[in-house]
Amino acid sequence: MKLFVKRLFDISLAIIGLVLSSWMWVFISICTIIEDGFPILIKQKRIGKDNRIFKSFKFRSMIKSASREKVSRQASENDSRITNFGNCLRKTALDELPQLLNILKGDMSFVGPRPLLPLEIEVSCECDNLHVCDIQGYEERAKVLPGLTGIAQVYAPRDLTRVQKFKYDLEYIKTQNLWLDMKLILFSFFITFRACWEKRGIKLGFLERQ
Repeated sequence: MKLFVKRLFDISLAIIGLVLSSWMWVFISICTIIEDGFPILIKQKRIGKDNRIFKSFKFRSMIKSASREKVSRQASENDSRITNFGNCLRKTALDELPQLLNILKGDMSFVGPRPLLPLEIEVSCECDNLHVCDIQGYEERAKVLPGLTGIAQVYAPRDLTRVQKFKYDLEYIKTQNLWLDMKLILFSFFITFRACWEKRGIKLGFLERQ
């Protein structure tokens, strides 16, 4: 019953979101074409529940050549691959708006661990070139639907290592409930309106006051 309620909640909110954001799709498409041409949307293979691979939809925020990289690496702040308009999309997380379609399809939930790229590696001082599948906590993560937002997405900066983000994900898996989902979605809307998804200090400063 708990999973049924979560799924019903996801479908209802995704439909509302698609209807209300329809004008944004047109605006984002025009701006993307003006700056860097086609394609507007990108499809990426992502790891879903039980390690099932699905295609995730996003508005393109990086230069075209970034999609041809053989090994996927997590975007960092001031990443040279991000376009000017793409930077605006990422600050507001509007590049992820098409993932409402993935939620409707049942590939994703509104709240859950971030969907990972199959060839994603961790590049950091503490774990050089470590594949995400080898990070502690990966198996537990793979037992639930990935999400558009979550504890890690809301409370952690984009450039935090996957090792650290997995700890946030495991905390969500242990404590998940509908009230927590609604709270995280509400916080996500506030961060989007403030356009501070890319700034750790601004984002966390706001949340810590809540």
